[in-house]
Amino acid sequence: MNTVLSQTTQKSLTEDTKTFKRLQLNHKKNLEQDHTKLLDAAALAFRYEDCKDVYWNPEPFSLLWGTPIWDGATASQRVLLNQLYWVAYYSQIISAEIATIFFNQTAGASLYGIEDFRLVCDTLDTESSQERAHINAFKKVSEDVEAAVFGERVFSYAMRGPYAETMIHSDTDRFRRAWKGIQLRGYSVLSSSNAFVGCQYFTVRGVRTLNGKLVQHQLSQYYMKAKDKESMPIPSKISYYHFMDESFHFNSSMLISKDVINTLPAPTALESVIANAALRGCQKDHANFSTAINGIFWYDPSLFGVVEKVLRSKAFGLGAADAKELIRRSFCEENDGMHASQATHRTACESYKTYLKELSYVWKENKEMAIMAKASVSRHLAANRRAFEAFARA
Repeated sequence: MNTVLSQTTQKSLTEDTKTFKRLQLNHKKNLEQDHTKLLDAAALAFRYEDCKDVYWNPEPFSLLWGTPIWDGATASQRVLLNQLYWVAYYSQIISAEIATIFFNQTAGASLYGIEDFRLVCDTLDTESSQERAHINAFKKVSEDVEAAVFGERVFSYAMRGPYAETMIHSDTDRFRRAWKGIQLRGYSVLSSSNAFVGCQYFTVRGVRTLNGKLVQHQLSQYYMKAKDKESMPIPSKISYYHFMDESFHFNSSMLISKDVINTLPAPTALESVIANAALRGCQKDHANFSTAINGIFWYDPSLFGVVEKVLRSKAFGLGAADAKELIRRSFCEENDGMHASQATHRTACESYKTYLKELSYVWKENKEMAIMAKASVSRHLAANRRAFEAFARA
């Protein structure tokens, strides 16, 4: 006698043969090409002395590239600014990947309670393990560089938990940081207990990863295009290894947020509100572009003190007045670096729109990236000039 067993979903994931096979292939290829051992070996072998005199990224991916600070720097100072871009960029990626590890697990908790979702959960477990290797490599290099050059942290930070502000240098204050922590805690509960919210997290992850993919592809090309790859500096190799892993992670985000989610019932009104609030939060995190660092959407005024620390270090040797004047000219007057960063921000904004275009539950404000789209050079300059007046008086 046939027995009809009740299911917790209206449609089984395994019934969507095309999506299931694509998930299997992505997971299989990620396991086969896993770069964890290479990353661990690279981190262990890194010695700053071995590569302190060479570029680690394409030249435009240098800290403060195209600004008066860059224009006035010596050849050796430009090498350092190029390396500090790597340190700053991957310090931000560490923060994002700490959050990814945590929310991979909360999303997995909600999805594993549904039939046929083991493959998705196994995929997330693999990715979380890889993220830990990424973080270890980034921290090792960044901390060694800052210890050698500055004798203290500048862009790096002690290990942190998933409820901290994801954007390291943002337009925030103590109250907003506390409120963000409360929101993240609430989202962790919802994503671990609600399958739609758990699945929709990968829409947020996909959007956030998309900008990283755009920049990291260019960073990885510095190693890929090298004629003698063995002699390339270890940080350049790490950029490449990381990009290769993240390519599979992005595929996972695309599959889960656009295909796997269709095996679940349509979202309720409340679930749609939660999903769109998360996307709106992503927009707010990415609302700015940074003259200091192309491809990371930091709030420049929060970097004034950090840049001053770099300029007054032994590597640059500037006094307080000269350092502040260079900061004013670099952040409060138009320059090539500012326009390059705005162009990257605009490209990311358009890419996010494309990613979200066909998702029916996404509100118009998010589909149009209404918050991000407000960014402009004039608004950027106005914010920097207002903040600099207070910074200069301090």
